Amino acid sequence: MALQLFSLPNVCSKRIHCQAPRSASAKAAVSQGGRRSPQYQPTLWTYDYLQSLPTGVHRRVVEQQDVRVKVLEQEVRSAIKDENAELSTLLALVNDIQQLGLGFLFEEDITRALRRYHSPDEGYKSRDEKTLHGTALYFGILRQNGFEVSQDVFRIFMDEQGMFMESLGRDVEGLLSLYEASHLAFEEEDILHEAKAFAVEHLKRLNNIDISKDLEYLRANCGSGLPLHQRMQLLQARQSIEAYSARRDADHRLLELAVYNFNMVQSILQRDLQEMSRWWNGVSLANKLSFARDRLMECFFWTVGMAYEPQFSNLRKGLTKVTALITTIDDVYDVYGNLDELELFTDAVHRWDVDAMSNLPGYMKLCFLALYNTVHEMAYDVLKQTGENIIPCLTKAWSDMFKAFLQEAKWKHDKVTPTFDEYMNNGSISVSGLVILIHAFFLVSPHARKEELESFETYGHDLLKSPAIIFRLCNDLGTSSAELERGETANSILCYMQENGVSENVAREHIKELIDTAWKKMNRYQVNDSMFGKSFVRLAFNLARIAHYTYQDGDAHGAPDDRSKDRIHSLLIDPISLG
Repeated sequence: MALQLFSLPNVCSKRIHCQAPRSASAKAAVSQGGRRSPQYQPTLWTYDYLQSLPTGVHRRVVEQQDVRVKVLEQEVRSAIKDENAELSTLLALVNDIQQLGLGFLFEEDITRALRRYHSPDEGYKSRDEKTLHGTALYFGILRQNGFEVSQDVFRIFMDEQGMFMESLGRDVEGLLSLYEASHLAFEEEDILHEAKAFAVEHLKRLNNIDISKDLEYLRANCGSGLPLHQRMQLLQARQSIEAYSARRDADHRLLELAVYNFNMVQSILQRDLQEMSRWWNGVSLANKLSFARDRLMECFFWTVGMAYEPQFSNLRKGLTKVTALITTIDDVYDVYGNLDELELFTDAVHRWDVDAMSNLPGYMKLCFLALYNTVHEMAYDVLKQTGENIIPCLTKAWSDMFKAFLQEAKWKHDKVTPTFDEYMNNGSISVSGLVILIHAFFLVSPHARKEELESFETYGHDLLKSPAIIFRLCNDLGTSSAELERGETANSILCYMQENGVSENVAREHIKELIDTAWKKMNRYQVNDSMFGKSFVRLAFNLARIAHYTYQDGDAHGAPDDRSKDRIHSLLIDPISLG
């Protein structure tokens, strides 16, 4: 069948700009009191609906399958450990396991198996002749699992001029694998830069060729417009399960395990979601503050993007509280509060003093005390566990973010467009990624070393800076068109346009290049050790991934549409059937 193969940068269909982007996400009329009255759509996910989810029945079904699941796990584990397996067979198995969302079950087994074949310089070695697909899969699997592999493994596919051989141009499987591998590049790796350009150029040419059903599985893993490395992992797992079930060579034991695992994870996520729904209903900010977005479900979905595995329930619940408060208070700064009130609120948070509440208007008192209580609750849990007081670290992060919010409010009020660098220095903080990551750090690794705490003081480490930059720039790509129409004065695209006298399209391409550079800075930490543990490294990567998802086609957080509703249903509401 004729099938469109690939959604590539600058090749995808037209962008969709939602009517209500994040910063001032809704069109807002000015009331008689001088405040803007936003027209946010109400939440699609009511308290009663979320509490009615039949998680108990679902959980009992999953528990009854426990014996079968253990048998399947052991069979897959035995296949990973098979020392007689050909390298190509192991790589294909590991790739399937990880794409189907099962990687966390077999992490140690996969690491030990890959270590048997790891050769940093020689690369892909198999009894079969070296292929582009095999080499790219070897490079990608090894690097994303923390092994050092040189880009030089691709030199055998280049001519004397250092260009990839044109004869590879109709190797669909090889080109797709090369494209995916190229997104694991470090900054200085020119061969991988050439690999990406070569793969994009030739996949465009092959956009409507006939392909076999087996390759439809590959196409399904390349249809979102984002490489696998940059996609939300659990959402990708559901899509991969559905695509894998159509493969002629599918291992039905692996498929059965993937379905059981997905449904088990979903049941845990539903329980977490219901608990957070009860918390949010109790806090009552959504009921008391009519000007603010009620986005509890979207906030929870964000945390699933950061860590979906069962063992991270506490992390998800903590970050749901953090992101729900950020969303509400962002609307205080961006939509409702006047400058005098915002100055008072910023000062109160900087002082972190309950007495400062006396000068705040009523709606700000609610926000301040909700924030104050939530931060102290989280800090108390860490204090019980470790004896460490993390309140100064957390409050500094919130204070810095609110100062950045205030700066944006002043630019808007004064109709000032800052320089691009001024905007980015402020915007990488105002986007909230640093606040999220710092809370995430203490939720997964409460014992902080001195050098880690120092990095939180300056935000200087690439594992903090790079995902925050990606978050900021993805946000701006998704919301800037509506902001420009509304007369906003500060976002990365507008600042770059004005500073350099270029069109919006040119500015957008520059922003995409900056996102690509930020990913390359981060990629090094999949291989190189950093001061941070492996769990935090993954959270930093996943923050960037969920930012890509959220702003890929507009604003799935501020103005969720039918597409985002369908994705939430597929991930959190509807189980997968084996039938």
